[in-house]
This record gives sequence, structure tokens and C-alpha cells, in this order.
Amino acid sequence: MVELNFQPGDYVKLRLALEEMEGRILESPDSSVFLIKLNSGYNVGIPKENILAGRVLKKFKEEPVKNYYLEKKDLPSIGLVITGGTIAAKLNPKTGGVHWLTNIEEFAKFYPEIFQIVNVKRIEVPFMTASESMTSDHWIKIAQTVNNLLLDSEIKGVVITHGTDFLSYTSAALSFFLKDLNKPVILTYSQRSIDRASSDANLNLQCAARMALSDAAEVMLVGHASINDDFCFSLRGTKVRKLHSSRRDAFKPINSIPLAKVWPDKIEFISNYTKRDDKKKPILDTGFTDKVALVKFYPGQSPDILDFYALKYKGIVIEAAGLGHLPVSEAEHSWLPNLKKHIKNGFVVCAVAQTIYGRLDPLVYSNGRELVNAGVIFLEDMLAETALVKLGFVLGHYGWKSKVKEKMLENFSGEFSERLTLNEI
Repeated sequence: MVELNFQPGDYVKLRLALEEMEGRILESPDSSVFLIKLNSGYNVGIPKENILAGRVLKKFKEEPVKNYYLEKKDLPSIGLVITGGTIAAKLNPKTGGVHWLTNIEEFAKFYPEIFQIVNVKRIEVPFMTASESMTSDHWIKIAQTVNNLLLDSEIKGVVITHGTDFLSYTSAALSFFLKDLNKPVILTYSQRSIDRASSDANLNLQCAARMALSDAAEVMLVGHASINDDFCFSLRGTKVRKLHSSRRDAFKPINSIPLAKVWPDKIEFISNYTKRDDKKKPILDTGFTDKVALVKFYPGQSPDILDFYALKYKGIVIEAAGLGHLPVSEAEHSWLPNLKKHIKNGFVVCAVAQTIYGRLDPLVYSNGRELVNAGVIFLEDMLAETALVKLGFVLGHYGWKSKVKEKMLENFSGEFSERLTLNEI
């Protein structure tokens, strides 16, 4: 066996029987295997006995701490909120994992371009976590942090970095929690980490910063409009969904069109939006209950599931079939008796479409009309995740107990939209 004195973090070149490869040595749990991060970003394990030769191309050296950030007071100021996700992580060259970018100096090192567009007056790190680990407590903490930044008269807008997987839930929550906005609130992300050549982080951040200076006083999500590094879309926070697991343009507007095309140096609005009004003072309203659930109906599903949720929850959102259908009178496993019983006892049942696009219309067929008569609230073209968050928001307000249907059908933050024409789709 060839003697190789590689250390974690070293960048090496290896010769195997049929190929050569380059990569960075990672800490390995098995002393007989070299764990290597390839330039593609993937990790592979190579048994040491399979290595015919190897050499270090670049020794790992701890990088000294440097201040890459210089405040630029001649630029308009924003607030920056860092919460986690790929966009706020960098590679640990020893372990192959990541660690968080939690201070402005490190952030400026990896994303210097944003600091040519704006002055980051304040940076807040309320927590660092992946989006799948978030709860409503995290949404409330972000809303509180953002609200404090909005009260600063020098700050023109706020940018929030966030993980992608459940970003649409957070954008919906902030859309309801932050009322009477007077400035832009922008969520952004990256699908691919900054150490990868194909990272989408830099363009997304630059476009987010540009949008934070706009006169659109809404909660918006800003990210790649296509797989190319050309421009971004600004999307309304209640009308957006992640539609791809890895593409850079993963987020798309649903039953809506983008608010704007955004470049690092300009904005082109393409639909109506709420304009900035500096006389307004934002209202923080974080009333919320977690006693809500999202259920997807599937063929043969027993209505007994309603008994389970009605026992411990205040309401559910059901992803119904077609224009808003569930098994009713003619079905062997009709949902009507259980629906009527629990709705009569105060349990709230809302319906949204299972399809990604389109809207419900329960009056077209008798099936839907029976559900309407049972008390099911049909939420037209509202997205399922937005409906879940809105239901928790509405039921979290004790004073709204007698008017839940009215509040669920009230258009708070653009969660309902007009029908799109064929040219707009």
C-alpha cells in the first residue's frame, strides 16, 4: 500500500487503476478509507489499498479572520436577517459538511456584490436552522425581527435569507403577520451552495437587495427566473411554491404572475403591487394556533380521519379532488355524516385544490354543492400551504371565532387572485 500523509482539508490528486481524480480530503470515520469531496460537489470513499499514487496539490491552511466588510453610508441602507439554509452556509473543508455564516464579515467575504448595491445597516440572526426544522415559533420570531428593522427610518427594506424546502410557508406566515407594510420584505435563498460554480446565491442576493429598495411594500420571494444567471423574478409571498427539488428556478408563481423582473441594477414591474407609503406604520399581528392540519384526500380514504383531527385540532385544510370533490351521498364511504357532525360542533373544514394550478368551484356538480351545504369552506385558488397558515392565523384570533368563514374568504395579502387569461399563464 502506498504511504500517503494526507490531512483533512488537503486538496489532492490520486491515481487509481483506471482513472485519476482530484478533490479535498475530508475527515473519515474509517481509517482504511480516504473520504474525498470531488470538484463536482459529491463525496466518495476510496479504499486506501486502491490508490496507486497520490500527491498534495494544496495543503490545507486555516484562513485568518479578516474583516471583509466596510460600511458604505453613501448607499441606501437595508436590514439583513439570516435564518439558515444553503445560502447561509459554507463548506467545512475538513468534514465536508457546512457551517453557518452568522456575521457580516463572513457574509461580505462570500457575497461582496450585494455590498456594492446597498449598505447593510443592521444584521440580525434570530436563529439558524434548516427550514424543515422550523415551527410557527420560528415564523413569529422572524416577523418580530423584521418588524423591528422596519421601524428604523434609515432602512429602506429588509432581506431575509432562508432555506428553500419550506420557504413558501414562511413567506405566507410573514404575509399575514406583517400588516400595513410600508417597505419591501424580501425572502431569498439558494439551491446550490456558494462553493459550487453553479451556485445561484449571488444573483439571488443581488436581486433581493435591489428589490428591497423598490417601492413595492409587500412580502415577496426573489430568486432565479430561469436556470441561467440572467435575472430574477419577484413573487408574491402568498402565491408561490417550490416546484423542483434542485433547479435554480425552483420557485414559480401559482395562479398568479410575477410582480417584477429584477436585475442587480434595475427592476421592471409586470403586475400590480402595493406601493410604499412612508406614512404607514407596520402592525405586527402574530396571533396563531398550531391546532390545524393539512390533509390530502386519496381514493378510498376513510372519513374516520376527521374523527382523529376533530378530537385534538381546531380545523383542517383538505386537498380535495377536481373542482372541490370528496365522497358524498352516492359513495359507500361518504364523508358527509362525519363532516356534518364535526362542523356542527365547531370544527373548521376548508377545501383547496389538489392540482397545482386552477381554482375550486363547488357549484358546478352536485357533489360540491352537498359539501357547501355541510359547511365546508371552499378557498377558490388559494395554495394549500397558504391556506394552512391562514387557517392557523384566523383561528389564533379569539375575537374572530364567530366569523371564521368570513375571515378565511377575506383577501388579506393577495392570497386570492383573479382568473388568469391564457396569455398570462
